[in-house]
Amino acid sequence: MKTQGFATACAAGALMVASLGNGNAADAQSPHSVSANIGVVSNYIWRGVTQTQDDPAVQGGLDYGHESGLYVGAWVSNIDWGTPDPNYELDLYGGFGGSVNEDFSYDINTTYFAYPDGHDSDFWEIGASGAFRWVTLGLAYTVAGENEGGLFDDGDLYYYGSFDYSDLPYDLGVSLRAGYYDFRHDRETLDDGSESPSADYWHYGASVSKAAGDFGTFSLNWDQNNGDPDSPGGYDNDPQFWVGWNKEF
Repeated sequence: MKTQGFATACAAGALMVASLGNGNAADAQSPHSVSANIGVVSNYIWRGVTQTQDDPAVQGGLDYGHESGLYVGAWVSNIDWGTPDPNYELDLYGGFGGSVNEDFSYDINTTYFAYPDGHDSDFWEIGASGAFRWVTLGLAYTVAGENEGGLFDDGDLYYYGSFDYSDLPYDLGVSLRAGYYDFRHDRETLDDGSESPSADYWHYGASVSKAAGDFGTFSLNWDQNNGDPDSPGGYDNDPQFWVGWNKEF
């Protein structure tokens, strides 16, 4: 069971949005935009937990946006939870975002995490976030999940925050992040009648990225969580160091 879009975006740089149209002056003012992305990571980490048993992943997505702030998109990655299936993840999302002024922006979104070749794994979230300059704070709530009575069922809460600054010399960027997962069903009843340790956990990490123009964006990343290995989450709380590459079109 899965323990980021939000699929991790640590290897991603700024989106390079391509406007729909034939390229003339009128089309440059189109209210519509579309972009695509592809990436490779040495370890797919989502909310502080590996989704690939510390193995690499190939990922990609497609996004549509409107000047009103509405957007929709899809993103896919291979995964490995140490079970025969599922073998890939498909995220479908949409939302509305905008800016109040030069310093403050907001986003309201929903994401459906699908595992088409798996069983009892899909779940659906709604979320909201606000950003002041380089600092973002957000909350995601699990509306429904197929793993009834377990992790990633309705009622789970995920709190997160980040600091992102990309205006450094040599096209370097730095990111700091942290999050807390509060599961509604965070314990299991063991054979002796006692309860397992809680599956709730903190995670934290940092990234340094380098924008390389037409060659995309490269990143060096660190992630770690404090989850209990004996809890229903079965966490590996050793530090994870990974590298990533992302290209936007």
